[in-house]
Amino acid sequence: MSGANSWLQRQRKTDLVALAEQVGLRNYEALKKSELELALDEYLAENADYPSFSSNPKLANYYSSRARTVGSPVKRDSDGVLDRPRIAKRRATKAPEEIVAPAESEDEPTSTSTALARTPGRALSLASRIPLPATPADVAEAVDRSTVAVRTHVVSLYRESGITEATRATRESLSTVTSVLFAISAFELYFLRPEILADRYAFTIPAFSYLGTKDFPVFVPDMFLLLTSSFWSPALLWTFTGAVLPSIAGFFVNLTVGSHHGRVGRRSSHAPDFVVDPLSFSIAKALISYVVYAQGITFGGWIDETSIARINTAIYGGYKGVLTGTAITGILAIYDAVLKK
Repeated sequence: MSGANSWLQRQRKTDLVALAEQVGLRNYEALKKSELELALDEYLAENADYPSFSSNPKLANYYSSRARTVGSPVKRDSDGVLDRPRIAKRRATKAPEEIVAPAESEDEPTSTSTALARTPGRALSLASRIPLPATPADVAEAVDRSTVAVRTHVVSLYRESGITEATRATRESLSTVTSVLFAISAFELYFLRPEILADRYAFTIPAFSYLGTKDFPVFVPDMFLLLTSSFWSPALLWTFTGAVLPSIAGFFVNLTVGSHHGRVGRRSSHAPDFVVDPLSFSIAKALISYVVYAQGITFGGWIDETSIARINTAIYGGYKGVLTGTAITGILAIYDAVLKK
């Protein structure tokens, strides 16, 4: 072998000793630097096929230098120059001195060609370290990957949040006649509350100049009205006319019970669809509200006329608003019954 690998020649002896110890080279302690370079070059070349050597990042520069030296066209030309004396020996019979002399004269071209073979490798190594600007295709691919990653993350967060399940559960809960009945009652109570439980001034939130806000007075319901008849008289009247009496009528006049009867003398084991029939509830509430709030009947003085007037004034639309709500719930009850048939 004419010389060790160029990368090994550029290393210090301490680095070569550490490399020999790492790759498992034996009997290297007494070797000189040039001898250690040759020993390492032969040992690494013989074991180049093993993944532990070829994939070792500390040996990557060695194998890159070796591949450039072996595959360089200048190196192949120098090898061809060295073979010329062997071709001359076959064609003519010459003295051994004449044959050896040309071989010795080739030492200088060989070293020159080796230097030329190393120069392109260094240039390529330097060029590989210079960062090149990204092409439009690379930029588009990076944007696509980022977009897909963000969309996947958002979808996973949406699924884990449980919004879909909560939305479906809320829709199923509100898609019933009972939910509509409670919603209409809550709508009436929203307008009735300020009348029977008036708000009173409590305190003021001061203005913040850097936020551009003004003084904000805070009002809270006057809970002391719970101790007076001014609250209980209209509250009980609305409760009985809007909930208690219609519920009693809907419980006893429950059309869903009769829909499950079999032949005469036999009854089905099915339970009624509603404990309180929503259609009977709506009809009873409409009749009671019309009699009390529209006609002003007090049933012999049992109902206070002032309470009737206060409720009729507070509820949105008066007694007509109550009748509208009962008409809506009655139509929904009929529609629900038709869908279940």
